[in-house]
Amino acid sequence: MPDIACVNGCFGPVAEAVVSIEDRGFQFGDGVYEVIRTYRGKPFALDEHLARFERSAQALHLSLGLTKDQWMALVQEGLRLSQFPETKIYLQVTRGQAPRDHLFPASTVPTTVLTFRELHPLDASIRKAGVGAVTVDDIRWGRCDIKSVNLLANVLARQRAKEAGVFEAILVRDGLVTEGSVSNVMVVRNGVVETAPEGHRILSGVTRAMVLELARKEGLPVVETFVGREDLLAACEVFLTGTTVEVLPVVRIDGQPIGAGVPGPLSQRLSRRWEALVG
Repeated sequence: MPDIACVNGCFGPVAEAVVSIEDRGFQFGDGVYEVIRTYRGKPFALDEHLARFERSAQALHLSLGLTKDQWMALVQEGLRLSQFPETKIYLQVTRGQAPRDHLFPASTVPTTVLTFRELHPLDASIRKAGVGAVTVDDIRWGRCDIKSVNLLANVLARQRAKEAGVFEAILVRDGLVTEGSVSNVMVVRNGVVETAPEGHRILSGVTRAMVLELARKEGLPVVETFVGREDLLAACEVFLTGTTVEVLPVVRIDGQPIGAGVPGPLSQRLSRRWEALVG
């Protein structure tokens, strides 16, 4: 089954999908997006993702082009057509097509795009062993809470991680850990789960919020605060959260082992709780 795209309501193979070269998403990165995955064929946390999609669009004074129910209907139709065991769903909306000018066009029709690709979850052996990471300067813009299609800084950071032979790049600004290039970062120190607070400096992940709630239900202390790079390296445990990474232990950062250099008990405990949640 080929990957499926939906452009402005029309479904077809991704290879045949077309968007104008004058689309503002192409010219300026003037758009927002979401990534959703399925569990047992059903889109997970769809309401939460669509709510964040709307918040990102509002922050850019951008219309989503469709109602929530219309977006949900397109998601369901794409899943019906693609028929993958598990699917990674991508949603994007841009300000539409107009002659190139930095000013908002007087009137445009938003360009709506969805893609449906087979999801290949991380191998269980990777989760069992944990992954490595490197720290990278956070050079992103000042509104990281908006899920904008402008991702060049994230691309550069993730490429740095790949060249270092590790899974993720952990971003650091003014000596403080913000998040990963494709994930949120959580640190365990003295039995407390710490993570950067919501605000303009991070994208507040849907999985992040759910994992923090799981931690609280487990009776684990949770503190939303910025952690310094040195405290990150000295932590008992570090783990990543995200739509596709789920709960993923980090066992080595910048070549240094984290804790005992193996997935720690709290990250493993939360990973099990996550697996029970998504079932």
